[in-house]
Amino acid sequence: MQRPMLKHQWRVTPAQGRAIQDRLRGAVRLAPLPPVSVVAGLDCAFSADRIFAAAVVWDLERGEVLETRTHSRPLAFPYVPGLLSFREAPALLGVLRRVQAPLEALLCDGQGLAHPRRFGLACHLGVLLDLPAVGCAKSRLVGEGAEPGPERGASSPLTLRGERVGAVLRTKTAVKPVFVSPGHRCDIEGAVRLALQCGGGFRLPEPVRLADKAVAAFKRRRLAWRR
Repeated sequence: MQRPMLKHQWRVTPAQGRAIQDRLRGAVRLAPLPPVSVVAGLDCAFSADRIFAAAVVWDLERGEVLETRTHSRPLAFPYVPGLLSFREAPALLGVLRRVQAPLEALLCDGQGLAHPRRFGLACHLGVLLDLPAVGCAKSRLVGEGAEPGPERGASSPLTLRGERVGAVLRTKTAVKPVFVSPGHRCDIEGAVRLALQCGGGFRLPEPVRLADKAVAAFKRRRLAWRR
């Protein structure tokens, strides 16, 4: 059961949210990622008034799912660019509280350092839980990066105002790259390595891909119950 080491209010204004990001950004630690064998892939889905979250716990050594958990709650924060964590993190923290396996890292469908204030979803969750965390996004939020080579494992630096904040990474040969950045207790090389280690033959790392499928199915079931 993963409980936050740090806490703050979630019902805040956008200005207050940005101030919280600026304050917590100082707690982000970038360091070589230690060996990881159990990682949780995280993803969210939305309806008009609810958010749905899924965590898929993945055993890297055996290449199999250990646990899948879901959680839903009322949607309380609007869509504001750069403040995704205030919209998603409460639900993701809720689903992580249901996880029984001892987690060694988080892999988020979102950003880490590759964020306007260097504090994306992976940073926020990693700092609150004091866990290694990596952001792996399907699209670029900020920064510049060249197209990597066409083969799996090729990458190019993702930079923001001259600072390297992540990598543009090809996770499958001849398939569009993803945008990987460290969130907490990890460095760029470790973030790239974890994303590749979690590969399952698809564009997204397998635990994140499975979390995407799990949360979509969970949302369909919950909405069907309400009809």
